[in-house]
Amino acid sequence: MTDADRAFLTRLFTAAVTAADPMAALAGSLPDRPVGRTVVVGAGKGAAQMGAAFEELWGAPVEGVLVTRYGYGAPCRSLKVLQAAHPVPDAAGLAAAEALMSAVSGLGRDDLVVALICGGGSALLPAPPEGLTLEDEQALNAVLLASGAPISAMNSIRKQVSRIKGGRLAAAAHPARVVTLVVSDVPGDDPAQVASGPTVPDAQGRAEALAHVRAYGIALPERVARFLETAPEDAPQPGDPGFAQDEVKVVASASISLEAAARAAEAAGVPAVILSDAIEGEAREVGKVHAALVREIVLRNRPFKRPVVVLSGGETTVTLSGRGGKGGRNTEFLLALALALDGVEGVAALAADTDGIDGSEDNAGAFADGGSVGRMRAAGLDPARLLAGHDAWTAFSAAGDLFVPGPTGTNVNDFRAILVR
Repeated sequence: MTDADRAFLTRLFTAAVTAADPMAALAGSLPDRPVGRTVVVGAGKGAAQMGAAFEELWGAPVEGVLVTRYGYGAPCRSLKVLQAAHPVPDAAGLAAAEALMSAVSGLGRDDLVVALICGGGSALLPAPPEGLTLEDEQALNAVLLASGAPISAMNSIRKQVSRIKGGRLAAAAHPARVVTLVVSDVPGDDPAQVASGPTVPDAQGRAEALAHVRAYGIALPERVARFLETAPEDAPQPGDPGFAQDEVKVVASASISLEAAARAAEAAGVPAVILSDAIEGEAREVGKVHAALVREIVLRNRPFKRPVVVLSGGETTVTLSGRGGKGGRNTEFLLALALALDGVEGVAALAADTDGIDGSEDNAGAFADGGSVGRMRAAGLDPARLLAGHDAWTAFSAAGDLFVPGPTGTNVNDFRAILVR
């Protein structure tokens, strides 16, 4: 891949992330000031940055608690920033969930709760209901992450097995008014799905959660399965009168970020097309479909004329069949794409998670072109075998094509850009 192509794709990623910057996202969405206290709570990989931006914009005293992933903190003046594990919850997350619930307890009608919610909050807010433990919630998360189920199905299940998700944090804050400001990382931008909606009720109840378990063949841990079958009540529903005065607003999303990336491409003289901001499915299969589209452009100049950059977002999944290697859904997508485009000239691609981390390593994703597979083989690796073993990180590390921007302070899910010269 040429340095020019790498720099061009990086500019598009930067434009996408900048469009989801907390300061810009929150600036036009501040609620009216209350007569009483302003309490801020938040959860997600960009929660600390959202909190710092809110303090700056609000310009008046606030109190509250935020929880983010280890290493994703940011300094806040008065808000307390806690850190916990992601993607599998830990005891620090359990303590953080209790701190958020405590922060909103005992409030009155004149008080305001501002909830700053972004992707990653589901794992950062473990709060098992009575009869279950943190270990049960950890086991549930591990099973869900390996299931290949879409995020909407996973969160439908999570919120029924929690004391804080599915609107329960807002319920604990009432009768105070709750205003939720969301940076969406879910396909379709349903705020009830982001971080499993701690302040947003959802029409899906236990029956729908159980239907997802059956549909995706999810082998729930025994104690969790028993609880889900016998739980005394659903999470709050949208028609609950207690939520009537609450407000929910999506302030940043994949759609907004992809549009910013498209403008950046066109400013550089390259036409851009956005396939979708809500693509789901197995990462490797989505990679093959993108590769087929690119081949059609290269060979027949359709359905888009060259030059063009093809953009897409959403959240793919990786279904683990046994122990997986290093990598995440973006590198897995890209390795499948690279295998399908082996030897094709004039193509360069970047796939990355907008939060700066793809999977468990320190890369957001990787770059690929028609020579990627050759570079991997030259390093003594079998890229097809690595794809089968969910070890895309090893493949792109050997090729020198990992993309490591570091934590971005926001999260609007996957970003994919494929340049066809």
